Amino acid sequence: MIATVVWGTGNVGRAAIRAVDAHPALELTAVLVHDRAKVGKDAGELAGLGSSLGVAATDDIEAVLAASPRAVVYAASGDVRFDDALADIVRAVRAGAVVVTPALYPLYDQRNAPPELRDPVLAAIEDGGGSLFVSGVDPGWGNDVLPLLLSGLGTDVDVVRCQEIFDYSTYEQPDSVRYLVGMGQPMDYDPPMLMTGVPSMVWGGQVRLIARGLGVEVTELRETLDRRPLDETVTTRTMGEFEKGTQGAVRFEVQGIVGGEPRIVIEHVTRIHPSCAPDWPAPPSGDGAHRVIIEGRPRIEVTVEATDEGENRSAGGNATAVGRLVGAIDWLAAAEPGLYDALDVPLRPAAGKLGRSRP
Repeated sequence: MIATVVWGTGNVGRAAIRAVDAHPALELTAVLVHDRAKVGKDAGELAGLGSSLGVAATDDIEAVLAASPRAVVYAASGDVRFDDALADIVRAVRAGAVVVTPALYPLYDQRNAPPELRDPVLAAIEDGGGSLFVSGVDPGWGNDVLPLLLSGLGTDVDVVRCQEIFDYSTYEQPDSVRYLVGMGQPMDYDPPMLMTGVPSMVWGGQVRLIARGLGVEVTELRETLDRRPLDETVTTRTMGEFEKGTQGAVRFEVQGIVGGEPRIVIEHVTRIHPSCAPDWPAPPSGDGAHRVIIEGRPRIEVTVEATDEGENRSAGGNATAVGRLVGAIDWLAAAEPGLYDALDVPLRPAAGKLGRSRP
């Protein structure tokens, strides 16, 4: 069994605990938390499993890493604390752990990451013998392995488009929703996540990964952005009220330019309420979906909907992204120490999981 730590118990961390517990090759040995109120609570309670796992949460990072875990699922956010997340991950890699995480988006395409981010990780790998695999929660598989797989089914491929269509009212990170993305803010507010160049910084690596898989060169990244106000004040279950006239929906694209044309596109359509921007793409049902469209001959369109934590499709998206990361741990543990990306790490089948019952 591979001794595995889950670091963080938010949206991603809850799913990670469940995924590690369900994986036949992994053993959950520790859960790290930042919130003092969670210290001492059982991992099963924090993950909403309805049963005890016999692992109490702790905030003692030094003690957990001193026990030399073989793997760490780093589930703490890197959105507003990127430098801290990088330092935590480097520390775990230097301790010899295989680390999987969505937190360091510049390392989605690690070969083209800035040296100031890549070099500390490579130094930690050299020193401690650990590994790192970064893949997104939007989710990564929807912006790399799935579009590449589908592209191979076509005779001619003109455009590869990956869409995340998402109801942010189900996403329990109010600071990110209200301030990073700007939902509920006046229309003249400049959300940090939507400032020119930021979407390319976050999702450009996934565009380049697709290009590398297709054997083409992206010569430029372009962005498009559209924002819509709420027509009426709405009240959400998890984040309260959003006033009429404030930002209620966002649609943007990161376009990879190949041969002078946008050929690889990652598009996000996000709303705080389904009544806003009804003319934009919408999920077939529920709160969200991930869609890949291959424009060409034939035209191919695949939509993936996932539910978790009840009928919450935002949690389902997190869970599938976590499934990709946690499912890679045993492969990474058997591989040479290194810095890996989604084109290096195979998508694993659910070996040993079929028929396993979980609450």
